[in-house]
Amino acid sequence: MPRLALKIDVDTERGTRDGILPLAELCRRESVPALFLFSLGPDRMGRSILRVFQPGFLKKVLRTRVASNYGLSTLLNGTLKPAPHLGRRFGDLMRRVRDLGFETGIHCYDHYRWQNRVRAMSLEDTRREFQMAAAEYQRVFGEPARAAGAPGWQCTPHSLQVYDEHGLDFASDTRGRAPFQPTLAGRAFRTPQVPTTLPTLDELLGLPGVTPAGLPDYFLRRLATGGDHLMTLHAELEGLAYLGFLRDFIPRARQAGVEFRSPRDLLKSAQPLPVCEIEYAELEGRGGTLAVQKK
Repeated sequence: MPRLALKIDVDTERGTRDGILPLAELCRRESVPALFLFSLGPDRMGRSILRVFQPGFLKKVLRTRVASNYGLSTLLNGTLKPAPHLGRRFGDLMRRVRDLGFETGIHCYDHYRWQNRVRAMSLEDTRREFQMAAAEYQRVFGEPARAAGAPGWQCTPHSLQVYDEHGLDFASDTRGRAPFQPTLAGRAFRTPQVPTTLPTLDELLGLPGVTPAGLPDYFLRRLATGGDHLMTLHAELEGLAYLGFLRDFIPRARQAGVEFRSPRDLLKSAQPLPVCEIEYAELEGRGGTLAVQKK
């Protein structure tokens, strides 16, 4: 029987303000566990337009209709508009998700800075960046975070070391096949990885032969082969314009025999974990390179 866990990345002001509660309420009605990972500092996502010359980025922007899905306000945050601080402004909404019974964790402090700069950061800069996220999470939720997942699937030996220093139970920074104990650049790390195993909606939208109406069928075909899977959702997409996709997909998946579990459940059932190396690679539908569980 296939098992599926949902991880929900919350990147922006719009996703936090408008997307997380519809997702949480739908998952609660359907008795589907999910892990919500929050961006906790300034929303400077408007600066992502500076990535326009990165291979594959402009093509993805046009294919996925970024402006309409993320909203004009988001595209101005941190550029023509001041960057709103998400933890201070929306801490009450984040706590409501927790109070609805969902596990929460750290996505980042500054999404733009982590996704675009972490691979050039020193250990001290990486430690400082994550510590700001950890401190804001502690302030919002009144307890330390136990899980994290990096923006854009970007991790480094420095970031994995910082996770170990914070004693996280697990992280989800990678794309891959199944939970594993990571090594990178010749170093072994304690914090296990629970990788995303399926494509994301923004990687599929606009590809030849893929339509919004056909998305449930696409994922059901992928799950029909069995095994454990982690699907990453985004509050800005599945929580807003594509919430209907989940309303359709969840009951159809249950009818097809899919069992919904949490990422933590997938980790527990995978013990003992294999040791796998992380490498950087390109994936179809996503610009740049990201952290991938090596085959």
